[in-house]
Amino acid sequence: MDLWHVLVLAVIRYTLDTNWDRLHDTANYHELVRSIMGVHATAFIEDKRVEFNYQTILDNVSLLDDPLLEQINQVVVQAGHQLFKKKEKEEALKLKSDSYVLETNIHFPTDLNLLYDSVRKGLDVIKELTAISDIKGWRKIKHLYSSTKSLYRNASQQVFRSNGKNEQQKRRAVKDYLHHCIGLQQRFDEVIKTPPVGFDVEQIISCIKALKYYSDYVKKFADQVERRLLKGETIPAEEKIYSIFEEHTEWINKGKVNRKVELGHLVLVTTDQYHFIVDYKVMEKQKDASQIESLQQRILKKFVNKTIYSHSFDKGFWSKNNLQLLQQSDIEQVILPKRGKLNKEEQQRQGSKEFKQLRRAHSAIESNINMLEHHGLNRCMDKGLHRYKRSAGLSVLAYNLHQLGNVLLAKEKKRDEQKRTALARAA
Repeated sequence: MDLWHVLVLAVIRYTLDTNWDRLHDTANYHELVRSIMGVHATAFIEDKRVEFNYQTILDNVSLLDDPLLEQINQVVVQAGHQLFKKKEKEEALKLKSDSYVLETNIHFPTDLNLLYDSVRKGLDVIKELTAISDIKGWRKIKHLYSSTKSLYRNASQQVFRSNGKNEQQKRRAVKDYLHHCIGLQQRFDEVIKTPPVGFDVEQIISCIKALKYYSDYVKKFADQVERRLLKGETIPAEEKIYSIFEEHTEWINKGKVNRKVELGHLVLVTTDQYHFIVDYKVMEKQKDASQIESLQQRILKKFVNKTIYSHSFDKGFWSKNNLQLLQQSDIEQVILPKRGKLNKEEQQRQGSKEFKQLRRAHSAIESNINMLEHHGLNRCMDKGLHRYKRSAGLSVLAYNLHQLGNVLLAKEKKRDEQKRTALARAA
């Protein structure tokens, strides 16, 4: 595969918001896609039709990184702006910024199910070790799986469904579950201290490292279950982890009525009046109000020779320092509504006709975000923070190319209508 093949397939995956299996099928049997890639029906190498293996597609598309995607996105945005250029003059940009939550692909976390996940994965590693080494004492591993799940389900039902009716029964179920998990964790530690012997030394070492990883989590979540459910303590937010598979996941509460809690990261998106996404950023343990300064620096770097007429935000970005920073820049209209009660100066600023018009126009970014979610950025199915950021970049690229294609199609349609009108007049 060359770089063009990689880019086309990566964009198609997020444009269709699909999985690797469908992408593999599209790459080999969709003639329009193959013609774009330059490997259409007549493309042969040594009398063999050019085809792409599943693993080849997966490995190569995964190599794209976030900095490269940002550069490609900028090229696409510049090409889009050229299409709207009128008589060698470029219209000043009208920018809008907002954030939303891109979810990670995890189940809703509780202390009990996180402890179960850790024990289950530890048993998976032990099962793998039984196949490649002389490990002893795990003959009844199937029973351990079923008994762990049974105790977990019993504890969950007592905690979440009893509504505090039988506190003694709840505590007994939690204690039984904890005792079982701590016993397994101690057995995991014994295996880690005295590793088994086998022919595949590298695989055994890899398994021991994985077992140590899950054993530490069993210890952590067992402690949290005991503190919260048996001792009545409140676990500080900085100690909490919401998934053992996606450790970077954050607990985000944006105050939505239908979705009180979302699990993932905030993604900051900036669009222009042509609906292109000109800037994006995956925020890690950051809030909207802290992004203004870095956002301004990125915008100024990307659009050195362009005039920015307005830049609008919602109330989540408000702070007095942010307003002063934006007003000191070259932006003619700063749309940053204040939280809370307005003084006379704020009422005058936010009561102007231009402010009201641009604030109403700000709602267009919600439809842009909705369209972005349909390009793969609703829930990230890729694992790890690096792949999470790459998914954001590829989805933005797919979205911008879609917008660019819409503009080109609209122009072509307009030309066709003009030709038909001219022919009708001539007739």
